[in-house]
Amino acid sequence: MRKRIPVGRSRGTRGLIPVFLWGLLAMLLAAAPLAAAERPLVLVMGDSLSAAYGIEREAGWVHLLAERLDGKARVVNASISGETSSGGAARLPELLRQHAPDIVLLELGGNDGLRGLPPGQLRANLATMIEASRAAGAEVLLLGIDVPPNYGPAYRDAFTGVFQRLADRYSVPLVPFLLEGVALDHGLMQADGIHPTAAAQPAILANVWPALAPLLEADLAQTEAAH
Repeated sequence: MRKRIPVGRSRGTRGLIPVFLWGLLAMLLAAAPLAAAERPLVLVMGDSLSAAYGIEREAGWVHLLAERLDGKARVVNASISGETSSGGAARLPELLRQHAPDIVLLELGGNDGLRGLPPGQLRANLATMIEASRAAGAEVLLLGIDVPPNYGPAYRDAFTGVFQRLADRYSVPLVPFLLEGVALDHGLMQADGIHPTAAAQPAILANVWPALAPLLEADLAQTEAAH
């Protein structure tokens, strides 16, 4: 009668091979989350313009950004259609805690403007978000927006001026108008005249990229230097 060998044991060196392979697999699985965590993380806080309203989410500029980064950085899109600066300011602390982003893109204010909310309120909310992001160790990029001319020049000037004043006060990069080259092109806007079409999304990303790229390059350089 043959002597039975307990499972997990073997005579000679042959029994070491499965053990070695399991150990290697465990090391690879442990290293994978670490490698992912080392990549810079970009958090996008926006409204319908960044939430791909009315089009496929995969066609939106935020998704196109993730594709362009090609795994060199991670992108979390926390944008919600209809979001105001007040809503964003309320949600941001938990998102900062959860994701610990390296860069925060603030694309809010459009719904404040459409509702005719005071520009001072927008300024205070965005300032709170900039300060919270910086306190969490993240760089900030402001994405400015405009309101239609029928809101009157006084309100419009006060509204659009919020973004430049905040950029100056906190020394953060600014994209003056997210929909530059898009908003006045009827062929790139949906029927509501407010939201861009899928065809407009590459142009929106092209507006964002020149201001975002230096922030990403700095973060990637720091990551490489740390290794």
